[in-house]
Amino acid sequence: MSPIPALPNAEFPVPQSLGRVVELAQNLWWSWHPEGRDLWVQLDSSAWEQYHNPVQVLATLDRSRWLELEQIEAVHDTYNAAVSAFDRYMSGRKTWISRQAAELDGPVAYFCTEFGVHPSLPLYSGGLGILAGDHAKSASDLGIPFVGVGLFYRRGYFRQEVDPGGDQQHIYPRLDVRDLPIRPVAGPGGGQLKVTVELPGREVSVGVWKLDVGRTELLLLDTDIPENALSDRPITHQLYVSGREMRFCQELILGVGGVRALDALGLEPSVFHVNEGHAAMSTLERTALEVERGLELAEAREKVRSQTLFTLHTPVPAGNETFHRSIAEKYLGPWAERLGVSMPELLNMAAAEEGNNEMFDLGALAIRSSQITNGVSKKHGEVSTESWEHLIGGPAAHVTNGVHTPTWLGRDGGRLLSGELGRSWPTKLLERPELLDQARELGDELIWNAHQGRKEIFARFARGRLRSQLARHGGSPDELRAVDSMLPTDRLTLGFARRFATYKRATLMFRDRGRLHHILTNPERPIQVIFSGKAHPADKLGQAFIRELSELSRSDDFRGHVYVLEDYDARVARFMVQGVDVWVNNPRPPMEASGTSGMKAAINGVPNLSVLDGWWLEGYNGKNGWAFGSDHANPDYEGADSHDANEFYRVLADEVAPLYYAIDADTGLSAGWIEVMREAISTSIRAFSTHRMVADYCELAYFPMGASNFVSAD
Repeated sequence: MSPIPALPNAEFPVPQSLGRVVELAQNLWWSWHPEGRDLWVQLDSSAWEQYHNPVQVLATLDRSRWLELEQIEAVHDTYNAAVSAFDRYMSGRKTWISRQAAELDGPVAYFCTEFGVHPSLPLYSGGLGILAGDHAKSASDLGIPFVGVGLFYRRGYFRQEVDPGGDQQHIYPRLDVRDLPIRPVAGPGGGQLKVTVELPGREVSVGVWKLDVGRTELLLLDTDIPENALSDRPITHQLYVSGREMRFCQELILGVGGVRALDALGLEPSVFHVNEGHAAMSTLERTALEVERGLELAEAREKVRSQTLFTLHTPVPAGNETFHRSIAEKYLGPWAERLGVSMPELLNMAAAEEGNNEMFDLGALAIRSSQITNGVSKKHGEVSTESWEHLIGGPAAHVTNGVHTPTWLGRDGGRLLSGELGRSWPTKLLERPELLDQARELGDELIWNAHQGRKEIFARFARGRLRSQLARHGGSPDELRAVDSMLPTDRLTLGFARRFATYKRATLMFRDRGRLHHILTNPERPIQVIFSGKAHPADKLGQAFIRELSELSRSDDFRGHVYVLEDYDARVARFMVQGVDVWVNNPRPPMEASGTSGMKAAINGVPNLSVLDGWWLEGYNGKNGWAFGSDHANPDYEGADSHDANEFYRVLADEVAPLYYAIDADTGLSAGWIEVMREAISTSIRAFSTHRMVADYCELAYFPMGASNFVSAD
């Protein structure tokens, strides 16, 4: 697959001897390769600490500063190391896919409404976007021809502030394309590539931007361009906009505009991967194109199905993206006409139940238009089968999610594995699982010291966040000074960070506050808990959880033992999964489709203390963490919460805390605790990586659908 042509987006006064820094800044390869990150620190450590965005770092450097940098030998050493590592990676021929028996006939086109590649590009809200970003990185690492399709949200997703009363405030950034590592895709006549999408009584122009993620390319669609009316330009402004009709327009742009952008570039994907129902209208556009090329409707639908995989992330049908039929009727007339069907017939294509087309269900549309529908864990596959077997025509498949281990593993852990297994350890582990035995042989001191290093870094980061929050709330100098003594690193530290959806039960551990207070403040085994997370602006109950936690963190009973960090994003998540001692998760079963935050913690040697739902049902082996509560649905929410909270208290007080504090006087270590850490690493670092996940997608769908030379093992 040839690179998608792009135009320059900004110019910098870079001297010729350092000329490739712009190329490096515009490819997010650096975000998971230390050679790249080291370069930005070397160029301007203050700007890097402020922005964590190479393009903005370059923008801070004027011509005179570049002349100074050009004279520094260490700068050239770091630059040359980064360029060499980048060139080796980008030109590598001996990739994982090159060693497979099958070869894809065209790229995989991966449609998703959000992509969380790096915090400097806030085009994501939570797990779905982070997973998509990790998927793109692993596809790049494995050498899979892969193009992502998403939207460019100029207002991103909201930044969160928590006011003195604990109320979540929503602050939407204004992204400036000149500050971002994206470039306009080159159109055939010069200038930016644009496609059009029909809306009632008009056509909307859609600009196409390109984001390079290693070898992977992402296309980001944008309606905020001069050709459009002021009323249409905001369509792609805001991720998960609350207005239902505007949301429908977004998803029409994503699905239809994405297919047209690929077509305009001459790309012929061999597989279309629809990641969640938001992108389902891509199948309508593809079917209409096949009809216009001469196929009968039934043949066109079957051809589209034969090339389409749908990954479902919602645990129950109620979580699907649905719209009242009046909205669909307003916008989809051109597609009914192109398909040669009546509007009721088109609506039936997206009906969750046969004959009931009052709601246009994008999940149902995607299932009907896909050859394979899969859940994102074994349990979720079973739940999806129960909900959707009548449309799937059999059981749903499952591919358990993973995480991009080079992105989420702390530097200390990464150095340990690189030392044991070499630089390409993630791919080596994928191909040679027996190498996990070497990971199991890492010494106690190595594991513990690596973790304590990350814990110290996280504590400093968290204190800085807490000090800023307190200062904004009007804290006194003495109160701000007291932050320095918070979060002692010799104390057992629990982490709970995620989207504050109600089913995740963020406040479950406070059900019996007296009992929790007794456990946390035990003078021989003190415990601190750190919370972070956002609630959707329309989720009032989730926001109430944040308010309650904020109030509890300031109460006499929990002050100094409970903390809330605001503005949760991928950067906060990275610090937390590497720096806490235990990762807590207590969703209401079976609502957790997967839950990748626990995987990120486990690969860093942070054991999970979790309800058996989602991935933890597969990951837990009795030695790599702890399980509590029920593993099945209970319609008695009150009774279920009481039972699960009591189990949490018992396991935390009787098993987790005693093991953590069982410190040998001679070594200063808890050998039993480190053994749990070691087991957490060895059972997750391969099995719950996106390298393994993408390889599974190749076996399930990418090769059977997209490789003409694929021979099934069956």
